[in-house]
Amino acid sequence: MRDTKRTRTILGLLLLTSLTLVVLSLRGGGGGARDTASGIFGPVENAASAVVRPVRDFLSSISSLGSKDQQIADLHRQVDALQQQVNTTEYDRNRAQELNDLLRLAGAGQYKTLPAQTIAYGPAQGFAWTVTIDVGSKDGVKVDQSVVNGKGLVGRVVATTSSTATVALLVDATSTVGARVESSMEVGFLNGTGDPRSLELQLLDPFAPVAAGDRLVSYGVKGGAYVPGIPLGTITSVEGTPGQLTRIAKVEPFVDVTSLDLVGVIVQPPRDNPRDAVLPPKPTPSPSASPSTGATAGATPAPSPSAS
Repeated sequence: MRDTKRTRTILGLLLLTSLTLVVLSLRGGGGGARDTASGIFGPVENAASAVVRPVRDFLSSISSLGSKDQQIADLHRQVDALQQQVNTTEYDRNRAQELNDLLRLAGAGQYKTLPAQTIAYGPAQGFAWTVTIDVGSKDGVKVDQSVVNGKGLVGRVVATTSSTATVALLVDATSTVGARVESSMEVGFLNGTGDPRSLELQLLDPFAPVAAGDRLVSYGVKGGAYVPGIPLGTITSVEGTPGQLTRIAKVEPFVDVTSLDLVGVIVQPPRDNPRDAVLPPKPTPSPSASPSTGATAGATPAPSPSAS
């Protein structure tokens, strides 16, 4: 209580002195009194100002809060607009790349393709994995035509309307396509599993040599649902030993069916089987250490012991 009374007394004296100086100032005198009071109460005033200043600044910031909120809102709008431009540019760049890949594949395979946009995913026509594309019978699309993108086989047309078509995807569990191992005459049936990352290859010859890394193309026949020479996928593992009837190879498809956008319907098959011409070049293996020496490239050999 003593500190509180003392504080009140000091504030009262300051207030009384300030009023006195104001009165003297209005009367035109009191210059000396002001100077004397300033010398006495200056340090006290500075200390009080240091305490009061943060409160005054806070109150001042409240008055400009509305304008700052408006500025922040404007900045957010500008950021959103710039982000939209970036997204649009990226989307256009991806679309251009997809179109270039599709044209490259069609040129290598000598297919006549009709570009189309994927507009819907979902089960349809008794298939679990299908997409709907924005071209149909009025554009020349027919049932059992092959559908590709720049990476390889997407699936086949199973139904059409005048302006749309339903495509059963390669990975659907009911899907089967004739397949041939790259650079060999070994053929088999590539079956969908319902897993978008995995297919199964069953070879006609259970003794056929296959290994992880072998690539597959479609083994189409004239009048069949799939045209020949379309890239299918890469063998990742082989289950069973040569001679077993249940010998199965696991295959990773070239096409990621979970992110389809631009595709092409093959409306005219190639005149000749393109065989492996549509497959991209195999990646060049990186150089490895020589197996005869077992030394690591760039390593300094240890010195041999000197003769005694």
